[in-house]
Amino acid sequence: MAATARKTMLKVIPNSKLYVSEPNPSWFGNPGNPGFDPAWTCENWLKSRFHFSFAEYHSNQNSSFGVMRVMNDDLVQPQRGFGAHPHRNMEIATYIVNGQLTHEDSIGNSQSLGRGSIQFMTAGSGITHSEANRTDNPLRFIQTWIVPSSSGLTPNYGGYDAQFHQEKNVVRHLASSVKDTEHETPVKLNQDVNCYAAELDLGKSVSVNVAAGRQAYLLCVEGKLKVNGSSEMEKHDGCEIVGSDDGPITIEGTEVEETENGEVAHFLMFEMKEVPGSGRKDL
Repeated sequence: MAATARKTMLKVIPNSKLYVSEPNPSWFGNPGNPGFDPAWTCENWLKSRFHFSFAEYHSNQNSSFGVMRVMNDDLVQPQRGFGAHPHRNMEIATYIVNGQLTHEDSIGNSQSLGRGSIQFMTAGSGITHSEANRTDNPLRFIQTWIVPSSSGLTPNYGGYDAQFHQEKNVVRHLASSVKDTEHETPVKLNQDVNCYAAELDLGKSVSVNVAAGRQAYLLCVEGKLKVNGSSEMEKHDGCEIVGSDDGPITIEGTEVEETENGEVAHFLMFEMKEVPGSGRKDL
């Protein structure tokens, strides 16, 4: 008897289920909150939404998705940031949504990047870095940690400036594996993983392939989305996707919001080899 074909599976993670962290300013070397500043959009210097177990949020039911260990959606207020701190044996990709992020590290790198840009850091055998908002406007970025294919790698950093590459209604392939010689992407990671992003006009859609044996995590960055014509996502929602041979998934912008790049709906996706049984188990 022929095996029954498996359909693409989607599980929306509503933003109401995300853990919201607003840590003490001193934890990362910041001065106290000003109380009131018209340039600030939050009372606390940082508002972070954790998609997986991280820091003070501990959940055995939500510890990872495939090779993704962390996805934090960070809103950092003006003239604040994360002081120098160490990492080891992790691939770290940071996607800037709005504002400007300044990176410095212990291997001599210093770079500032804006909307749509992505930076990566191979923590490997050990690296210290800082990430800061040195402007007078709020900064939002998505930081994702990927478990590398091996430990003890040589520390490395790279950044891709998307200042002149923000075309709408097209999928941008931002990251792929260092072993992938077929695709030229701005970022290469030490893991079988791909990163895609797109900004959509109202009613426009794009397609991304998530084949059988693969899975993906989709984040609604801005606006609202509809996945495969039915699953609806709001800003900050996540979506676990387990692929099939049904063909590419479609992602449509169903509501737009005003951004640095005009009115758009916006998503970020990480696609990877399927790890059966991974994903959120408390919904």
